[in-house]
Amino acid sequence: MPNLSVPPPDSFSPTPFRTVRVTRYVTPLREGGSLPALTEADDGFLYVLKFRGAGQGLRALIAELIVGEVARALGLRVPELVFADLDEAFGRTEPDEEIQDLLRASTGRNLALHYLSGAATFDPLVTSSDHAEASRVVWLDAFTLNVDRTARNTNLLLWHKELWLIDHGAALYVHHTGDGWETGGATRRFPQLRDHVLLPRATELAAADAYARQRLTPERLRAIVALVPAEWLTTAAGPGTDAATERARYERFLTERLATTTTFTQEADDARRAA
Repeated sequence: MPNLSVPPPDSFSPTPFRTVRVTRYVTPLREGGSLPALTEADDGFLYVLKFRGAGQGLRALIAELIVGEVARALGLRVPELVFADLDEAFGRTEPDEEIQDLLRASTGRNLALHYLSGAATFDPLVTSSDHAEASRVVWLDAFTLNVDRTARNTNLLLWHKELWLIDHGAALYVHHTGDGWETGGATRRFPQLRDHVLLPRATELAAADAYARQRLTPERLRAIVALVPAEWLTTAAGPGTDAATERARYERFLTERLATTTTFTQEADDARRAA
């Protein structure tokens, strides 16, 4: 059964994801460039499937997994993430050639988010957000270099009058830049934060920073990174790589950035005051 509850932050501990098998392709969700899709799985539930063969490939799935679980560790609401296995024969009868190519390239283990039926896109002009929650979301996105939470594309949903975070595949964008991407995380500036949809409401960034540093210990970050499948890491990095080395790169980037959070917290607060 899907677990859509948000555990109390003090009790958070990363646990292995459930694995489902995709049984039906329902419809493409063409809002994103990576062509995610609404699918049904063998547990009878609907999921938004993120394909390994799309767009930025496995790097996007790795970011989705890591940032989603970091958000959950901060007590923020994220739909349950599951591993979604796609059989080689799946989609052979799909009439759309583009979608058929995508399904063929995505055979194996993908990532999916539980579908929040009836959820509405967050509109900052219509719905306000809690200052403390907004500050934690802004802190999360500064920490993980998430460029994709703007007024044009909020990647926030309102479901049962609560704020839910989705679509973190564009975060950790530095892992697309080649060898050595993990270095310099502690000092990397993030000017894109000035366009964050929740920045005007993020008036409690210092408190969010203190809370996050208490929650996100190096041990907890290591446990989150450990959830990433080894095959994703080696396939994304290319021939001649090993999972332990790639896992260590993510751990290094996150722990170094965690060590100097006051830098980007102040950067975010300065951007908010200048807006």
